[in-house]
Amino acid sequence: MNGKRVGDMVLAPGIFTADKHLGAQTYDVTALVRDGENELLIALGDGWYRSTSGVDGDRDLFGKEVAVLFQLEVDGKAVCVSDDDMEATQCGPIRQNDLQQGEVYDARLEGELSGWHGVKTEPNSLPITGMNTVPIREQEAFAGRLLRTPNGETVLDFGQNMAGYVEMKLPAHAGQKIKLLCGEALDENGNFTQENFQDRNRHKEGGTAQMLELVCKEEENHYKPSFTIMGFRYAKVETDIDLTGAEFTAHAVYSKMPVTGSFACGNADVDQLVQNSVWSQKSNFCDIPTDCPTRERAGWTGDMGVFIETGLTLMDCYPVVEKWLAECRLNQYPDGRMANIAPPTSRPGYMTPMLCMSAGWGDAAILVPYALYKRTGDRKVLADNYEMMQKWYGFLLGRAQQTTEEQQTGAYAKYTVLNGLDYGEWCEPGITPMQAMMNPRKSVGTAYLAYSGRLLAEIAQALGKAEDAAQYRDTAEKAVKAYRAAFTDNGKITSDRQCEYVRAIAFALLGEEESQAAADTLNRMVVENGYHLNTGFLSTPFLCEVLAKYGYADTAYRLLLQDTAPSWLYEVKQGATTVWETWTGIDANGHPSESLNHYSYGAICGWLFGGVCGIRLAGETLTIAPTPNPALGWAKAVYDSPVGRIESGWQYAGDAVTYTITVPCNRTAEVTLPDGRSLTLQPGTHTL
Repeated sequence: MNGKRVGDMVLAPGIFTADKHLGAQTYDVTALVRDGENELLIALGDGWYRSTSGVDGDRDLFGKEVAVLFQLEVDGKAVCVSDDDMEATQCGPIRQNDLQQGEVYDARLEGELSGWHGVKTEPNSLPITGMNTVPIREQEAFAGRLLRTPNGETVLDFGQNMAGYVEMKLPAHAGQKIKLLCGEALDENGNFTQENFQDRNRHKEGGTAQMLELVCKEEENHYKPSFTIMGFRYAKVETDIDLTGAEFTAHAVYSKMPVTGSFACGNADVDQLVQNSVWSQKSNFCDIPTDCPTRERAGWTGDMGVFIETGLTLMDCYPVVEKWLAECRLNQYPDGRMANIAPPTSRPGYMTPMLCMSAGWGDAAILVPYALYKRTGDRKVLADNYEMMQKWYGFLLGRAQQTTEEQQTGAYAKYTVLNGLDYGEWCEPGITPMQAMMNPRKSVGTAYLAYSGRLLAEIAQALGKAEDAAQYRDTAEKAVKAYRAAFTDNGKITSDRQCEYVRAIAFALLGEEESQAAADTLNRMVVENGYHLNTGFLSTPFLCEVLAKYGYADTAYRLLLQDTAPSWLYEVKQGATTVWETWTGIDANGHPSESLNHYSYGAICGWLFGGVCGIRLAGETLTIAPTPNPALGWAKAVYDSPVGRIESGWQYAGDAVTYTITVPCNRTAEVTLPDGRSLTLQPGTHTL
C-alpha cells in the first residue's frame, strides 16, 4: 500500500482445501492510506494452490489460475474492490516460483512495472472462511558460513536445520547469476547432497529442487524469496560472482507459536535432543502440522496423533492444530474413513480409500481433540470434532464387524479388527514399510478400537451425551476382550517386537498382574537387545513411561541415554539439530537417508516433562510425580501452561534427592514422590 508492505505474514493466505473453501485475512492499513490517490499492489504466487508442494510432485492441485479477491474499506465503506477495473502484469522481478522447487528472481526488473493489461473476472462459488489461526512469520535468523567441500563445491552452512529461506546481499554486475541449492546434510564424503529427501521415481518433476536463483542488477543486490520455503541447513552456491563481502542469512519460517516448555538436565545430549524436537516442531508447523519440510510437507494424521501431547508442551500450537482439525473434518470420507493427509497434497488416486482406513492414523481424529481438551478443559474442541470422531470410530468398528468365523471365533470376534489395511508401527527398526502394512498379527486395529473407544466415551460424557458414552464404553470393553482372545495367550503376549508389549500396557488391554508380567518381559527384551529399542511411530511415545511405571526406571533411563542406533541420542551424537524420520537417518558411515527433520520421534520429550519431572496437567487438575534417577544427576522442566508457569526439578547429592516445585497462582498440585510421600502444594515455590 503506497510502497509499504502490509503486515508481516509470510505465505498468506496459508493452506486450505481450496476446492472446498478459501481462506481470508484482514489487515489494518489505516496508517498507510493517504489523502488523494493511493496505490495498492498485490503480488500473487502459486502457493499451495498450484505449486508442486505435496507427496508426489503434482502441480496445479486445486487449479491452474492465480487469482485474488479483496476489498479495501475506509470508515466501513468499500472504496476499492477486486473487479474488472484492476490491471495486472507479469513483468515483475519474480520470474518463477514454487513452494517446493523454489524461485527465480531477476533484480534487473525491479522498480517501475510495465506491461499492464486487463484482468479476467470469474464468479466465486466457494465459501470464504477466516484464516482462523495464527500468522506465518519469519522467526530466527542464522548467518551462513562459507566452506569448501572435498569435491570443490562452495557450500553455505547455517548451523541449524530448519524450514525457511535464504536472504542474499551481494555486489555484482548486471546479468551475473547466483544459484543456491538447499539441502539438509552433507554426504558421507563431506559433499553437498539432496538425495536423502528425493523420491525421483515418484515425484512428477523428478525431485524437489529447493532452488533459489538470482539474476543480478549492477552493483548492490538484495533478494529475499516471497513464495517458497524449504527444508535445509546447507546451501550449495553456484556462481562466478566474487563473494567477498556477500551476506547470506537463513530465516526460519513457521506459525507464530511461543516456546512454552524448557528442559535441562545433567546430560548435554538430552538437552540437545529437546532442542532438536523443538526445531522439528518449528520446521513442521507452518500453518498446519506437516511431516517434513522437504519432499512432502503433508499434514499426516498419524504423525500428529503420536506427537500432540509433546507438541502442546513444547510450544503453544493449539491454534495451528485446531485449524488443521477443521481441514480433517472437511476431508473425511462419507463412510468415516479419515483422509490421512489434510488438506490433501496429492491428486485423487494417490491417497486411496484403502490407505485411509489405517488404525492409529485415523484415530488422530479422536486422540488430537482429546489431548487439546485435556490440556485446556475447553469442551468446544470436542463439540467441533465430535461428529468426525463418531464417524471414524463407527468405521473402525465396521471393520471389526466384517470379521468372519474363518478369521476369528469366540464371543467377541466381531470386535477384532482383522480386515483392511493398516500402516502398522511405521519406521520400526528391522521392519520395512510393506512388512508393517502387511503385518499378519493385525493387532493394531483392535488395540485402537479399545483405546479410542475408551477416550470417546469420556468425550461423550464431557459433552453430556451419557447414552453415547455408555455405548462407547461397552464397545471398548468388548474390544479389550477381543484383543485378549486374538492376540494373547490368556493375557500373556508372545512376540519378538517391543511394540506389542508397550501398546498392550499403555492402552490398558491387560489386567494389572498381566501388565506387570508384560513389562517384565519388555524389560528383558530391552536388556537383551543391548538397551536398544525396536519400536516405531505408534508405540515409541509410551516406551519409557510403561517401563518406569512398572518398576524399570533404570532401564528407561538407559534407553534414553543410549547413543548407538537405534536410539534417540544416536542422532545427537551424529550432529543432528532436528529429529530424524528414521533411527538411522545418517548411518555409521555418514550416509544420509530419508527426512532429517521429522518430529514424530521427538515425542520422547513428553516423558521428560511428564515422567522424569512428573508434570501432568489435565484441565483444572495438576499432578506432579517426578521419577528421579542418578543417571541424569539433576533435571528441571518448566512449562508455561494454560494455567500459568509450572516448574518441577530434582537434584542428587550423594543418595539424597532434593525436589523443587513451583505451583502457579490459583492452583494446587497433588505431588507424589518416589519415597511414598503424597502432598498437596499451594501456589508458590517449594523445596522438598
